[in-house]
Amino acid sequence: MSRVTDAPGLWPLASRVLGRELTLAGRHWDQVAQPLLFFVIVVTLFPLATSPDLAQLRQIAPGVVWVAAMLSSLLALESLFRPDVEDGTMEQWVLSEQPLAWMLLMKTAAHWLVSGLPLVILPPLLGTGLGVPVSAWPVLMASLALGTAALSVLGAIGAFIAYPLLARLVMWAAAHAGKPKLAGLRLALANLHRPGAPTPIVMLSLGLGLTVLVATALIEGNLREQLMRRIPSDAPAFFFVDIQSTQMP
Repeated sequence: MSRVTDAPGLWPLASRVLGRELTLAGRHWDQVAQPLLFFVIVVTLFPLATSPDLAQLRQIAPGVVWVAAMLSSLLALESLFRPDVEDGTMEQWVLSEQPLAWMLLMKTAAHWLVSGLPLVILPPLLGTGLGVPVSAWPVLMASLALGTAALSVLGAIGAFIAYPLLARLVMWAAAHAGKPKLAGLRLALANLHRPGAPTPIVMLSLGLGLTVLVATALIEGNLREQLMRRIPSDAPAFFFVDIQSTQMP
């Protein structure tokens, strides 16, 4: 594939990158829909896991919506750069004479439009069932817009800078680890730093996967702590539903 020698302006280049990313998102709509479906399921089923009491749901609904949106954004980060690294597009971008930082910024913006913007639009509709007042919609949507955009930028930084650097460190360590006596271990170390080794892609996938798991554990712990603080100390541990007054002792 030949190198790109023409140098269009920044905004024409931005329109090309955005058009390409939106077209690919339309072709792979199932990958785009998975985080959104996860968000809808979490918000919809949350009352079944806690309490259907509307007064209690109204107090914790903004936090539930926010946590579900952040987890959905983390799930969508996995597809930010991985397809372009696998098919060689990212390599062509690096070799081209186009401003790489600008193209990555536009790609991140397209990623937010596809995965982050729906998470800003859906919460008011789903939050109504949790008792979120209409007056809280603007604040909720603005905070979600900032939060999802920040996650997209941080994910881009981690995917393109932190994890590749970590992969290079692993490859350097494998190359300078010497030659173990065990043939299997020697071959394994050689495969880590050989030309064309999938180490960067593997590190990217593992890093983003571990990021999602750690974030899920932290959010679950914080949410559980908030719920325990709001529950009265004399709250019953068991509930009996649909018991008539004549059936009471």
